[in-house]
Amino acid sequence: MKIQENISLKPFNTFGIDKKAQFFTKSSSVEELKEALSWAKSKNHSILILGGGSNILLTKDFQGLVIKVELKGIQVLLEDENHLVVEVGAGEIWHDWVMYALEKNWAGLENLSLIPGTVGASPMQNIGAYGVEIKEVFHSLTALNKETLEMETFDSAACKFGYRESVFKHELKDQYIITSVRFRLSKTPHFHVEYGAIQDVLREKGIEELSIRDVSEAVIQIRQSKLPDPKEIGNAGSFFKNPTIPAGQFEKLKLDFPNLPGYPGEGGVKVPAGWLIEQAGWKGKRLGDVGVHAKQALVLVNYGKGTGEEIKSLSEQVQASVRTKFGIELNPEVNFI
Repeated sequence: MKIQENISLKPFNTFGIDKKAQFFTKSSSVEELKEALSWAKSKNHSILILGGGSNILLTKDFQGLVIKVELKGIQVLLEDENHLVVEVGAGEIWHDWVMYALEKNWAGLENLSLIPGTVGASPMQNIGAYGVEIKEVFHSLTALNKETLEMETFDSAACKFGYRESVFKHELKDQYIITSVRFRLSKTPHFHVEYGAIQDVLREKGIEELSIRDVSEAVIQIRQSKLPDPKEIGNAGSFFKNPTIPAGQFEKLKLDFPNLPGYPGEGGVKVPAGWLIEQAGWKGKRLGDVGVHAKQALVLVNYGKGTGEEIKSLSEQVQASVRTKFGIELNPEVNFI
């Protein structure tokens, strides 16, 4: 284990925020993780776990130890005529893993192409896109208990998946480090192309015999057309969750806003946060070196020299505008550090 001091975290977060870690280390094995945790505990240091840095907003320097998880590996554990269970190291890049599965013709992940981040973060917030969530292909995961340094296994029920939610964001927040995730994939694809934009792209391409690669390429095309590349403009993808409101509230809002879109959700009607933000006048708006993306209002961006504090302030202004105009509370997907 190599501990570095006073390290800039700019290369390790997709917003490109230049905050520093008091101490920093990379762990490529469970043994190194345990060693790093023991070192931090002996020094009474706080700990921040980093994967791809695509779901955090750094608003200050971190006083303590930042551990970047780099556990790698892809291994088939079980296989039968129709399905297989594959274990993937938490440090694998998510999109690289999706592309690996496509190469093997393993179905189930194609709608989740081009999502930033690492495999270990995927079950934490039950990542999802274009009609598919992780919980639909999830088998189980292994995690390191930060206090006992024991390895524990969690199945789907134990993870308590919800919309962009899991037990690791609530009851067990900051208590575990996910070290590997197991996925149950299919050898026979079951296509999810109900999302309108996917159908439009497939139609434009004249695709008749559908494959999982076709679906993946359609999703990539859509994402690239709407979302900025973090290598070019700092961002963390969708900044806010799509809110779910009671059906009665939705019907009342429709009287004032007839074009308000809504979809059946858990316990009510899910409303696109991007639409609400755009209607509140924020799409494409820039405040200094931070702003709301011109093509997708759900994405807050750092144009180069913006700070985490400025992005947080912008997010609060966006929330206030939507609250005032629609009476709807937007909740961030991004974790503030």
